[in-house]
Amino acid sequence: MKPDQRRSARVDPGAGRGRSGGLLFDAVLLDRDGTLVEDVPYNGDPEKVRPMPGAREALDRLRAAGLRLAVVTNQSGLARGYFTAEQLARVHARVEELLGPFDSWQVCPHDDAGCDCRKPAPGLVRAAAARLGTTPQRCVVVGDIGRDMTAALAAGACAMLVPTPVTRPQEVAAAPFVSPTLSAAVEEILRRQAAVLPVAPRAAGTVLVVRSDSAGDVLVTGPGIRAVAAHARRVVLLCGPRGRAAAELLPGVDEIIEWPLEWIDPDPGRVDADRTGRLVQRLAAVGADEAVIFTSFHQSPLPLALLLRLAGVPRIAAISDDYPGSLLDVRHRSPAGVPEPERALALAAAAGHALPDNDQPRLRLRRDAVPAPPPELDRPGYVVLHPGSTATARACPPELAARIVRALTGAGHRVVVTGGPAERELTARAAAAGAYDLGGRTGLAELAGIVAGAAALVVGNTGPAHLAAALGVPVVSLFAPTVPYGAVGAVPGAHGAPRRRRGPLPGHPRRHLPGPGAPLPGRGRPRRGPRRAPPPRRPRRRDRRPGR
Repeated sequence: MKPDQRRSARVDPGAGRGRSGGLLFDAVLLDRDGTLVEDVPYNGDPEKVRPMPGAREALDRLRAAGLRLAVVTNQSGLARGYFTAEQLARVHARVEELLGPFDSWQVCPHDDAGCDCRKPAPGLVRAAAARLGTTPQRCVVVGDIGRDMTAALAAGACAMLVPTPVTRPQEVAAAPFVSPTLSAAVEEILRRQAAVLPVAPRAAGTVLVVRSDSAGDVLVTGPGIRAVAAHARRVVLLCGPRGRAAAELLPGVDEIIEWPLEWIDPDPGRVDADRTGRLVQRLAAVGADEAVIFTSFHQSPLPLALLLRLAGVPRIAAISDDYPGSLLDVRHRSPAGVPEPERALALAAAAGHALPDNDQPRLRLRRDAVPAPPPELDRPGYVVLHPGSTATARACPPELAARIVRALTGAGHRVVVTGGPAERELTARAAAAGAYDLGGRTGLAELAGIVAGAAALVVGNTGPAHLAAALGVPVVSLFAPTVPYGAVGAVPGAHGAPRRRRGPLPGHPRRHLPGPGAPLPGRGRPRRGPRRAPPPRRPRRRDRRPGR
């Protein structure tokens, strides 16, 4: 594609939803019992409302930062007759008297008979986001049990767990982020919010951005690259051969330089002085006014920073824990555990570049770069299974892939199996169970087109999951996702990619796919068990706690 065509594809007119595009979050959605106030089972008495320590001060900090607040709470005691709607209203009035006003109250009054709103279903999160005029991807859900986290991630929101003594250890282990107190959770929310806003915004001419890694790594750097592109006249992306196809899909890139780097590639060649000299010459020919080096947490930007100095680049920004000397002009620090897209946005902000208000901090692809699905797939709505992976530990074993196909086709789904040229044997074995085999027949762009027409993607690899997140397609992850899409909108609606739950296939935690007429993962209610009798009025283990 010509540079002017790339530039015209840079801005997505549909990207700008929400009140402030450059920020990560518009709103914070909070569980009531155990998070905002002490847990009193089936409480219909305002006099028993007692705030959690530091709750008022923490909420006031969020209000002062311009974040909207909502409560999302299960209150099955209403349906079970333990209190009336009038009593519940008085309790909530008392909560606001003690903790200040909330912009929305979203209450599930149902019992265990099943509904679309009772957490862990995502209905309350979606309703709160809609009421606040934003999307779940721009919300943080703070709660104290696993069902709060599941509801958040299924809706595509960011999730933060604040455990109490009755929070189960496995819920803590599965949570994407754990904070010891509500005050600490608020501190982290505000830190992350501030990290993506530049202290000193700047305009730039030609900016060289760097992400030399796999296709998935290039895709998750997209929001950071778009932030730079919003303030630059021209953006040149340096990437490796493994990331070239992904680079072609990114908005905001005017030119691509493909060059393998020996300190990044998993199978590096020997360092050669002549070849390194040619790289310095190529970088000098860009005429960059500045460079932003995006890396993973385990990579160092300093070797390339040295070459960029030799190429005459006057301003270089990167994240570096190691002392950079005079190699970096902007040395940014990033806490451990920050999601890759957010890490990239924070570095861009440190360099003076933030997403504009008409953009969102989520993964996106250039619309003109994604082809239509092949005609043999007939119509959208199929399920894509991508069992392979460049990392063996994240690949789906052939026998398990075949079982997944049989389970899906047995439930009435059309299944398409995809994979790279080296994975043809794997895809053929899986497809033999009743799926359409496209193994080895698609490049990354073609795979994006196939995923765009899917009802869901079942994947053990990260790259195709990032494609799905960028296209708004639900992800069924065979392994714990490496990127919590809810923090950047990566999920499909986050995503997105909800965290794993134990499935029926031994050894592989994952999400369930419903039958053909049922809601897709993250878009409907979870499977319910038989109705249970109301528990006694005393605190019990959290998974059976009254009123939840």
